[in-house]
Amino acid sequence: MYKTLLTSSGFRKGMDLYFKRHDGQAVTCEDFFAAMRDANGVDFSNFLLWYSQAGTPRVKVVSAYNAEAKTFSLKFSQEVPSTPGQPVKEPMFIPVALGLVGSTGKDIPLTSVYHDGKLETLSSNGQAVHTTVLRVTKKEEEFVFNDVPERPVPSILRGYSAPIRLDSDLTDADLYFLLANDSDEFNRWEAGQVLARKLMLSLVSDFQQNKPLVLNPQFLHGIKSILGDSILDKEFIAKALTLPGEGEIMDMLEVADPDAVHAVRTFIRKQLASELKQELINTVKNNRSSEQYVFDHPNMARRALKNVALAYLGSLEDEEITELMLHEYKTATNLTEQFSALVAIDQKPGQTRDEVLADFYTKWQHDYLVINKWLALQAMSDVPGNVENVRKLLNHPAFDIRNPNKVYSLIGGFCGSPVNFHAKDGSGYRFLGEVVVQLDKLNPQVASRMVSAFSRWKRYDETRQTLAKAELEMILSANGLSENVFEIASKSLAA
Repeated sequence: MYKTLLTSSGFRKGMDLYFKRHDGQAVTCEDFFAAMRDANGVDFSNFLLWYSQAGTPRVKVVSAYNAEAKTFSLKFSQEVPSTPGQPVKEPMFIPVALGLVGSTGKDIPLTSVYHDGKLETLSSNGQAVHTTVLRVTKKEEEFVFNDVPERPVPSILRGYSAPIRLDSDLTDADLYFLLANDSDEFNRWEAGQVLARKLMLSLVSDFQQNKPLVLNPQFLHGIKSILGDSILDKEFIAKALTLPGEGEIMDMLEVADPDAVHAVRTFIRKQLASELKQELINTVKNNRSSEQYVFDHPNMARRALKNVALAYLGSLEDEEITELMLHEYKTATNLTEQFSALVAIDQKPGQTRDEVLADFYTKWQHDYLVINKWLALQAMSDVPGNVENVRKLLNHPAFDIRNPNKVYSLIGGFCGSPVNFHAKDGSGYRFLGEVVVQLDKLNPQVASRMVSAFSRWKRYDETRQTLAKAELEMILSANGLSENVFEIASKSLAA
């Protein structure tokens, strides 16, 4: 936030003064604050509340456009929820980086803003300004931009300029517009994530009501526009293509429904892969490299984008895609790309998957860290009935229940698979219960970490609650149970 408020040069000045004053000393946050303030001669009146006041600010923004006056206003209101020991909170100093996007998808030049009785000119040395930083310091305040030729779509909190929870009046249409056009990569990503969460929650409701699942064409268009934008950073594209995780969506439901969330996320991935098949294939082919592994941003971004595209394609039942995945696996010049090809292949049960998993183990069996990833990959698989595959891996030469990292990879990995750990028949819960009792006799600390997977059992439906509760009661009734496991299991049961 300091750099956002002071710009790069101002932040550099603050750092220089900070080192000049305090090099070799034991310093405080207040010392750092003072250096930034004094070096730049600015007033950060209530900025130190970020260090002393607990809680994340919730900021609400309401916009309005006056076509006659050509002004665009933004009304901000902020609230910091009460926390233990601090029931009453003061307004925070919140830097909000902001731009206005016009109907053409380009940023509108910002000339001036009226705030707190003063008109501030924003242009600098005759140069147009497209992003400005608003200083929100009061419980409620308004900023009015002048010379705005049309109603814009505000791009608020660019670059994630402050760690707040933002609630704006942006419509879904506005979000789709930002997803396709915003020049700020963070807000473009955030628009996609907000829309994806809304879409997934809506489809979960449809799935639960036995309605057909339909992918919003606007969401497809937004993803397609990002995938086809050659100007964007490849690492950003990779992140923008990644849907919210199943756990994130389940946390937003009143009653967690692993089956519905998994079905919906799988449906969206398959639809996107099917509709954008050729674009994704081209992405994989255009980001290949036969060169030696290089650890720098361009190569990391290239690999990330290629691997995300390959993972999408892996959701399709297509012989051409299978051949493509095998080619990427066999020709990979580094572990990152070979393992990512394995991840794509791992999505579909069958002979090809089994052969490639066996081949990977043969190649890497002497590198225990890599084999831990190999175990975790299989444990987290969404292949139906995967609990039996995990049971078999308990007897694999690569697994040793006395080795904590092996346990975390295999057993912990399995608990990270919502669709199999939370299987409706209770097979996942029974498996974990059995392993915890066995593991407790060998390593109570590790066993207690594993049993914590049951800690949120009341978030699920009654059937799953009954099954999870039975396993917790079984664990607590085990002879010679350690204090470690007893504490976690009993607290989970009583929660």
